[in-house]
Amino acid sequence: MSTDVPQKSHGRAGRNLPAAIGSAAVLLAVIAASLWFWKPAFMVVVVAAVAVAVWEMEKGLSAKGIDLPREPLQVGGAAMVLVAFVWGAPALVTATAVTALITMLWLLRRGVNGYVRDASASIFTLVYLPFLGSFVALMLAEDGQPGWAEGTNLDFGALGVVTFILVTVASDTGGYVAGVLFGKHPMAPVISPKKSWEGFAGSLIACVAAGWALVVYLLGGDGWVGVVLGLIVVVMATLGDLCESVIKRDLGIKDMSKIIPGHGGLMDRLDSLLATIAPTWLLLHYLVF
Repeated sequence: MSTDVPQKSHGRAGRNLPAAIGSAAVLLAVIAASLWFWKPAFMVVVVAAVAVAVWEMEKGLSAKGIDLPREPLQVGGAAMVLVAFVWGAPALVTATAVTALITMLWLLRRGVNGYVRDASASIFTLVYLPFLGSFVALMLAEDGQPGWAEGTNLDFGALGVVTFILVTVASDTGGYVAGVLFGKHPMAPVISPKKSWEGFAGSLIACVAAGWALVVYLLGGDGWVGVVLGLIVVVMATLGDLCESVIKRDLGIKDMSKIIPGHGGLMDRLDSLLATIAPTWLLLHYLVF
């Protein structure tokens, strides 16, 4: 998420806009195509994202001498996503516990030195990436359809994923535009000097508007649920972005990687999404679906 005071690099935008827009368009096209034609195909996208995110976290933590066991985290993370989609939340909890145990046992092969450090970082990574990412699978597994979607391939699961992504993107976009145009008062100067309260206000307005419109017109739910969704997303997206900023500052790195042109690492794009998916699924599951 971005609520930034403008930077000098790349003009007031603070990023390479053509590359960023192009990368975002490609990613959104892949997501839209998988959801429209056959929604289980979107699980391939989620599993791939989890694998890349674990790789980026391993790369970033190595700057502090922390050595993540990538193999059990990537394989276990893929299993967590898939069992969540097929069997639901109880299976996700079980798969998470099993993956945590296997990861700790995997680390025993390295001996005593650094065990607590690497095991602690591994469990943190497991919860932060595969566990939170698996809530996308829980969202996608929702069935049933709003009346307008009958006769299409779109059900509540696919539309819920679209809602979750677009409300979070609204937070990013609203904050970015307001931050570039009006940003003067830093929100968290020690953690992320570029973020401004003006940007947060832009995120708030965009999130509430998008939440209301999507819940009412896309999901057929009540308007007040959309407003609550917008309020939750803007807070969680901001906190998610700040948490990732803290991680990068502690590790002494600017981006988790350079895998996405104009954006940096995949984690630099997933920070807000990871923070918003669980409360979004919970709210929609009980109040809309």
